[in-house]
Amino acid sequence: MSGDLLVRGGPATDAARLPVPGRLDVWLLRRPRLDSAAEQLELTELSDAERRRTASFVRPTDGITYASAHVALRRLLGAYLGRAPRDVPFVREPCPGCAKPHGRPAVAHPGPPLHFSLAHSHGMAAIAVSTTVIGVDVERLPRDETVEVCAPALHPGEREELAGLAGQAKREAFGRMWTRKEAYLKALGTGLSRDPGQDYLGSDAHRRPAGWTLLDLPAGPRHNAAVAVLGTEAPRVGVRWLPPEALFAGGTVDLDAVDPGVAATTTQGPDRGA
Repeated sequence: MSGDLLVRGGPATDAARLPVPGRLDVWLLRRPRLDSAAEQLELTELSDAERRRTASFVRPTDGITYASAHVALRRLLGAYLGRAPRDVPFVREPCPGCAKPHGRPAVAHPGPPLHFSLAHSHGMAAIAVSTTVIGVDVERLPRDETVEVCAPALHPGEREELAGLAGQAKREAFGRMWTRKEAYLKALGTGLSRDPGQDYLGSDAHRRPAGWTLLDLPAGPRHNAAVAVLGTEAPRVGVRWLPPEALFAGGTVDLDAVDPGVAATTTQGPDRGA
């Protein structure tokens, strides 16, 4: 459903355009229409493994969401590094648990590090890019059943917050804290192999893990999105929607594009609605 990328040493390129320190780029995209994606989505840029994964989904919409996210990731990564999307060389980071080479995906790059995180859920994807360690997550707004099943696994402080809420307010608060939690666990490199009840990611920013900044991101009316950033100083965040045509044959990614429909910067503030 999601993955992270960390850029490490490799062949240099004069065309690389890395974000400036203290800057976080977030790219959002919606799944293209099935009738256009089948013909126009540039699947030739994906690896054999990514194409097999695309074909393995039972629901075609899930396959198109996955493929769109990975085409976008390759094109964005290529634009930042000055490489063709299919020439981006992927490797694996050591596993945080056993140190064997089956951890998060990474690509080779010289000089200052370039960190990536990718998430996709029910027709939407989010890609975060920065020079510091990050994790991003996007989730569809939860249903009552989801809250009921997952809430017992939360941190005691998070469960206490939810206990005072009901209905839509409870679903919204759970959705925000769960999205922050997955973003944070991805930034750690553990994912949900780490007990989700171990860390507090509720509405009180002062109780969240020390040394990290958690930001809620605008993601439209049907999804929550959040990013975890290593460090205590909130970065300057640019949030942009990637148009579907950027994923099609002949399409390109414009790193300088500004989407007037999304706030250009997002700063850490009070929990929305909590």
